Order: sequence, then C-alpha cells, then structure tokens
Amino acid sequence: MSHSPIPSGQAPVHVVQLTDAHLFADPAGTLLGLNTRDSLRHVVSQVRREQPRIDLLLCTGDLSQDASVASYAAFRELTDGFAVPTRWLPGNHDEARVMARVAPDLVHAVTDIGAWRVVMLNSAVLGATHGLLEQDQLSTLDNALASVGERHCLVCCHHQPVDIGCAWIAPIGLRNADELLQRLRAYPQVKALLWGHIHQEWDEVRDGIRLLATPSTCIQFAARSEDFKVSEEQPGYRWLRLHADGRLETGVERARDFVVTLDFNSPGY
Repeated sequence: MSHSPIPSGQAPVHVVQLTDAHLFADPAGTLLGLNTRDSLRHVVSQVRREQPRIDLLLCTGDLSQDASVASYAAFRELTDGFAVPTRWLPGNHDEARVMARVAPDLVHAVTDIGAWRVVMLNSAVLGATHGLLEQDQLSTLDNALASVGERHCLVCCHHQPVDIGCAWIAPIGLRNADELLQRLRAYPQVKALLWGHIHQEWDEVRDGIRLLATPSTCIQFAARSEDFKVSEEQPGYRWLRLHADGRLETGVERARDFVVTLDFNSPGY
C-alpha cells in the first residue's frame, strides 16, 4: 500500500485521469493516421492550463500500443512534469511486467489520500482483448474494502463492467463484471468505479455507485455504434474532486486546440 500526502483540512482531493494513450516505441507511431504522442502532448498541455492543482494522477491502461520499454518511458516523460503522485494500471495492449520494470514506483494497488482510498485493479488478460479480474485481483479488492474503515473508495480498472450500448465492444469488456459489482455494492464506502478502454465518455449511477469512463488521449470511438466506428471528437481527460464527505464532482475536458485528422486508409486500430 502507498500513502500519498493528505490535502490540508477539508479540501477535496484533486484527481486527473489519463487513459488509452496507445504510444509506440516509434515517436512517429500513429493510429488511423493520428500521432498518439502528439495527441497526448496536447492533452497534457490542456490539463496544465485547466488544472492548477492535482493531488493524484491516474493512468488507466493502454498507455502503450506495442508494450515496449520505449513507449512506457515516453509516457512517463510526458507526464512526469506534473510532479504529483501517479498510479498506472495495465490495459489489454499493455504488458504489466514491462510497465512495472519502467515504473515500479507507480504500480500500487491501494493508495490512501485525504479521506479516500483509491484501488487500482489489473483486468488485463495476457494475449486477449477482453478483461477478467483474476482471483489475486479480487483478493486485493476484498482486502482493500474490508480494511477501508471510514474512508470513501474509488475503484479503477481498464475494461468496462457494464453495457455501454456499443454492440461491437460488448464482447471485449470485463467478463466477470458481476463479481466486481457485487463486491462494490456490499460496501457503501464505494462511491465510484472508473475505467478506460471504450475511448468515449460514460457517466451513470447504478446502486448508488457512480460509473465513469473517459475519452482516450488519442482516437475516439463513436458512441452507440453497432460496428467499430470512430469519432472525430478531440482527445481528452477526466478531472475528479473527491470531497471529504464522500461527494464526487467530475467532468471531461477535451484538447480543443488539437486538430483531429484521421486517415481511414492507414492501418486500423
């Protein structure tokens, strides 16, 4: 477990989420013609302009497209300038062992900060696109929840645990979502579940738990699409304010100065 500095008094914990950067070892690497390092750079600049205070940076998977040491080093270099406690978890394009080798100090399952506990779960399945929380991850969650005490809890993973209305992405979500959601419902301290993977915004409340997903820092998937379809919306990030009384405020911002130009004749996602 890692403990981060506690914001003073009753000040909320200021959190930023970055997700699905899909960086390559090659700085010129692109998805559908979009340079993923360039788009991440623009999102990071947007965060700097809009978020003067950040207490915790959460990076929720698919930080890399090719799971290379160079891609993780680039992601770390592009985000180190925030100089704040940072947590990484892997997505389906990541390799957890490589990620941990590049940033062993950033891979922590449980972080207590202010009045909150943040739990980072690894839902990636080696060699697969869908997600699954293996028994070790469920045990980590069980232990974190059993010892949460009076703290409020934010749980994070990569894969979506609910149907988001995109038929093509449903089979590559979290296969044992019911096991996860059943555990979360048993603890009123759990206020929100946060993920990436779907390259679009999602925000709903079920059983008193806020369910949140965030746009990618590169290409976006079109909402409510039956088949694979991308959107020309700008890349973005999510900010969260975790209040000492358990309230959560959040929103998505996009890199408005980034021009999205997609090449549908280039290699696909």
